[in-house]
Amino acid sequence: MILTSMHNPVLVCISILIAIAASYTALDLASRVRASEGWLRQTWLCTAAIGMGGGIWAMHFVAMLAFSMPGMEVGYDVELTVASLLVAVLVTGIGFAVMSHARGAIAPLIAAGLFMGLGIVAMHYIGMSAMQTRATLRYDPVWLTLSVLIAIVAATAALWLASRESKSVVRLGAAVLMGTAIAGMHFAGMRAATFTMTAGAGMEHSDANATQAGLAVSVSGAAFLILALSLVAAMFDRRFALLAQREAEALRQSEERFRSLYKGTPLPLHALDRFGVIEHVSDAWLELMGYTRDEAIGRRFVDFLTEASASQFQRDWPELMRNGSAHAREYRGVTKSGALLELVSAARVERDGAGNFLYVVGGLTDVTARHQAEQALRQAQKLEAMGQLTGGIAHDFNNLLAVVLGNLELLRKRVPEDAKALRLLTSAYEGAERGAALTQRLLAFARRQDLRPEPVDVPALIRGMANLLQRSLGPRVKVDTQFSVGLPLARVDAHQLEMALLNLAVNARDAMPDGGYLDIAAFETVLAEGEIANLPAGLYVRLILTDTGEGMDPETLARATDPFFTTKGVGKGTGLGLSMVQGLAAQSGGSLVLRSAIGQGTCATLYLPTAERTARQKAEPVRREDAEATLPPMTILVVDDDPLVLANTAAMLEDLGAMVIPTASGSAALAELQCSAVDIVVADQLMPGMTGLELVEMIREERPEMPVLLVSGFADIDRDALKDIHVLAKPFTQEALARAVLLVKISTLNFPVQARSPTSLPHEPKA
Repeated sequence: MILTSMHNPVLVCISILIAIAASYTALDLASRVRASEGWLRQTWLCTAAIGMGGGIWAMHFVAMLAFSMPGMEVGYDVELTVASLLVAVLVTGIGFAVMSHARGAIAPLIAAGLFMGLGIVAMHYIGMSAMQTRATLRYDPVWLTLSVLIAIVAATAALWLASRESKSVVRLGAAVLMGTAIAGMHFAGMRAATFTMTAGAGMEHSDANATQAGLAVSVSGAAFLILALSLVAAMFDRRFALLAQREAEALRQSEERFRSLYKGTPLPLHALDRFGVIEHVSDAWLELMGYTRDEAIGRRFVDFLTEASASQFQRDWPELMRNGSAHAREYRGVTKSGALLELVSAARVERDGAGNFLYVVGGLTDVTARHQAEQALRQAQKLEAMGQLTGGIAHDFNNLLAVVLGNLELLRKRVPEDAKALRLLTSAYEGAERGAALTQRLLAFARRQDLRPEPVDVPALIRGMANLLQRSLGPRVKVDTQFSVGLPLARVDAHQLEMALLNLAVNARDAMPDGGYLDIAAFETVLAEGEIANLPAGLYVRLILTDTGEGMDPETLARATDPFFTTKGVGKGTGLGLSMVQGLAAQSGGSLVLRSAIGQGTCATLYLPTAERTARQKAEPVRREDAEATLPPMTILVVDDDPLVLANTAAMLEDLGAMVIPTASGSAALAELQCSAVDIVVADQLMPGMTGLELVEMIREERPEMPVLLVSGFADIDRDALKDIHVLAKPFTQEALARAVLLVKISTLNFPVQARSPTSLPHEPKA
């Protein structure tokens, strides 16, 4: 006999609610699976499997308890019931595991849905087998197939929804559909079952002690409690994850702002890891070193230093890591273009609150310009010291040459007409004059030569040197000249300009061993302010010498005017030629500019200031026969601290017919003036205790009409102090001395010097 069945509507509703709650819980927990990693991901995966599988089983079991047949008691086999629970949890867990690894792929989800659906069907029919009744059970194949299809579709849909992000409302709607489908699968399976009572069969009682309603309530309560706890745990985890996400986002934004500020800072900054590898650099750092960001990040900092500086940095690194900071250290960096930079680097180790290493932040300061300025200053100081030494030596040498030249001139007057003796004297005299010329070169280097600037017709001067230039250059060098019409006169020392041109021409010849061309040109040019360094705006004569020689590389060109620097062989050059030319140009108010390149020759340009158009005509030189005439009777007070020079000057003046009073110091000269009648004073400039200028000042305070001739070995004298004072440069000839004495005497008679504030002249007691 086929038994009729019925369902408790309350328990049916409870079972459907369990299915919906289990579906919602599974979808919610699936979102935690996607958001987690590692062991936490596995924990949430197990929780979702228990929630979904256990919920489906609870729905199934409560729905089974809602089933009843009048006149028939139903019991349940505990082992099969537990087995159905385990099957539900296991297949659900496997389905969710496949879903989590599929990352939204369709094929794995379909396979997992098929497996999970069949597993749920198996759970259902294992649960049906657990029923203990006095009836036989058979299934309608149509409804059985329908229940299997519903289970597979519901499982696949559940896994697909679990793999997608969704809002709570969407999740709730999906849970209602899934729960209804799962319940529909169960009741479709129950509809497929047909129970037929077995006559005379004994009733088997199950081990359950509770009634069906009480058991249903207990299972339902346990299921809802487990699902609620799972949802609460998911809620707290989501809240914590949200807080962590907000903190991470805030940290990310802070780091992004830091990186933006770090990159945009005008300072060359870098961040290194514990191994000295670059992690971050600022834009200023990249601009300084010439690299792109991709080329710099990931490389060691020492890769941007020279080998010596890299070794020094590696020695400094342990101290930095140990102390946490390092004071400014100097390293030499190498840019992408290969240029060397002098860098000062300071660094500090950054750590977190727990003291763990984060990174090393460091900064670079480019001090290349400062180093170059310091080197230039040291070089200038060396040149200044060398110039002072050279000037002092030249001064002493001038004194010696004055003695030699003076005595040779006096001796030549007293030697009989002996041709051989005169030749010897002439050779000695010419040698002394060559020594004087060398002294002038040394003084030009020291910028202390006594220049006599005057209006000079540059084209005429060069034409007058034509034969000398051609002999100096040789037959293999061709000279071409070009001068602009109406070229103004240049204000320069003509003799020194000749020497400068000869030096430049000889340098050009040496740069053309196989011959070539030397072009000499002169033009008028107007310079703007700042066009040529250290030259004011104005009108200049531009004198250009261009050769077709080998040329110079930038390093040689930079040192070309350095004193004693030469590229010629030993004994072939002194290294003073270009420095003398530069000294002449600078002291004349002009400049020397050199341009050269390897294989393109050299161009030397002299800028010389122009003379005033209304410059007075140069005085006619005194004829030799007039210069050799004896001086008129006069008494001359000669002052010089060098006994040889003093004796030589006195002898030359006495030979000219003058009466001489020699004194060895300024104080002795002042004392002599108090007790002797003196017509003129000839004083050396450089004397210990009292210089020649100081002596002149003291003489003019009491005797302003007294003529004074100042003698100097070099022009290291205040030009303002030299006005109204005649100066004779050492070494001098007897002829030049006579002309100077006469000029001073005549000038004083025609233009008496005005007395200054009357003060008493200090006297020294005579010994």
